[in-house]
Amino acid sequence: VDWVNMVAIDRDQRCVMIRQYRFGVGYSTLETPGGMVDAGEDSKTAAARELLEETGYASDKWSYLGAVEPNPAVHNNLCHHWLAEDCYLHQAQDLGEGEMIAIELMSADEVRAAAASGEIKHALALSGLSRVYSLWPLPFKQPF
Repeated sequence: VDWVNMVAIDRDQRCVMIRQYRFGVGYSTLETPGGMVDAGEDSKTAAARELLEETGYASDKWSYLGAVEPNPAVHNNLCHHWLAEDCYLHQAQDLGEGEMIAIELMSADEVRAAAASGEIKHALALSGLSRVYSLWPLPFKQPF
């Protein structure tokens, strides 16, 4: 199935980010909200649903940012990127069983710093964020 992720910006121009435990890497990652498109849903409906479930935030202003192929070597799906602007807290999180998600509100500079330092490593999150923010100077060279 297709996936969605969102760059959600609140009314104070802070990016709504999440920290979520990921079993594959064995730690909590800093990333954008996202999830799967359910049967019968379009990607915008899925994006609004996932944002609300994972963060409690909602938006009335959505823009489509395009899609990427997450891993065309083994998957035939797309990840659709959406921008949600003027987000507001609408309800408490509605997390699924086994989900542990902490919300972090970050300024644009904090998002850029987290991307540049490698704190944000989730490729799909970086792909979506790069369509909204200039994340790092080019050519990108990370200090080792």
